[in-house]
Formats: sequence, C-alpha cells, structure tokens
Amino acid sequence: MNITQSLFESEHICLGPINYDKDPEIEARWSEDADYLLMVGLEPARLTSPAQIKKKYEAIEKRQEEDKDLFFFTIRMRADDRLIGFARLEWIDWSNGCGYVSLGIGDPNDRNRGYGTETLRLLLRFAFDELNLHRLTALIPEYNAAGLRLFTKAGFVEEVRRRQAVNRLGRRWDLLHLGILRDEWEAQRAPNESTRERLTSF
Repeated sequence: MNITQSLFESEHICLGPINYDKDPEIEARWSEDADYLLMVGLEPARLTSPAQIKKKYEAIEKRQEEDKDLFFFTIRMRADDRLIGFARLEWIDWSNGCGYVSLGIGDPNDRNRGYGTETLRLLLRFAFDELNLHRLTALIPEYNAAGLRLFTKAGFVEEVRRRQAVNRLGRRWDLLHLGILRDEWEAQRAPNESTRERLTSF
C-alpha cells in the first residue's frame, strides 16, 4: 500500500460523506433523468422528492452502522465540492472477503469525462488495500454499454450472464455479473504506482 497516496482523492474528484442540507435537492433532480435511473438501478424508475431522498440517506447510514456491510460515498468535484454522483461497496461478506461495487454519475454534463474511471480506481484501492477484500462483483444490464466499458477497462471480467433477467425499454435484457480478484487488480495496476508503493512500504 502506498501510504503517501490519498484513499479518497484523485486528480479531479473526491469521495465524501452525505451532505443532508444540499444533496437531497440535487439527487431529486437526477430522478427526473430516465437515462440515469436506467443505468444505476434495476427497480422501476420513479420521481423522488428531496424528503424521500433524505429518508433514503438515513436508511443508508443506519445500515452502515448496524449491519457493517456497506460503505457509501458521495462523489464530489475537488475544485468546488459539487456533488456529481455516488459510489458504494455493499453486501460485504467479511468471512470470504467478497463484496459488490456500484457507482453512478448524475448530471449528463459530468458523464464521459473520466470521473467514473477515477472513482472506480479509488473504490478498488479502498476495497483491496484498506478493507483487504479478495473479490468484487458488479451487476450491469447489457444495455448499459458505458458501464460495461468502465468496468471491463478496470479489469473486471464477465463471470455470469443471467439471460433476459431485466425487463426494460419494451424488451428483456441479460444481466451481467462482472468480477475482479485482488490478484488481478494488483497485476494490472500502473507499474509506476507499484514502484512507489514498494519504496514507501515498511
């Protein structure tokens, strides 16, 4: 592990806690975007109010405290602390070192700018270096081409394909289970990052 490298910050974004004063209003606006809802969840799309979002946040924090199987982060721009999305590690099976990973970028203007790649890089490092997990899984419907590219680029491979498991947009789609092992993640890390870690480890 490179102790000089921040766990929660990268070049443009940082992972942070929920802001109950500002975040519900922003996420409520995202719920008006059908494309966003299709990419971040498998449940039916629905509009949500700031009050409903706040209740969701409360349930998330309660689960984090009581069940200890969820790490929820907001994604913010380092320059101005603006909320742009969410990220989570969840359903963690501590005995076997397994968990699930997901993320979403809310505003269309913030997508396809590399922020998802930066976020996933931070999540993988946190999961494997800090939490000492052995494997991670991502669930992605086949219509989410951007999500499949993001996770495949990070080293995830298709492990399971549940045929026609998702009913969206007037047809049925396969649901893909993509996975990555700690050893696979370590093998594909940037050589200069691995070198820095060896030099700073003790």
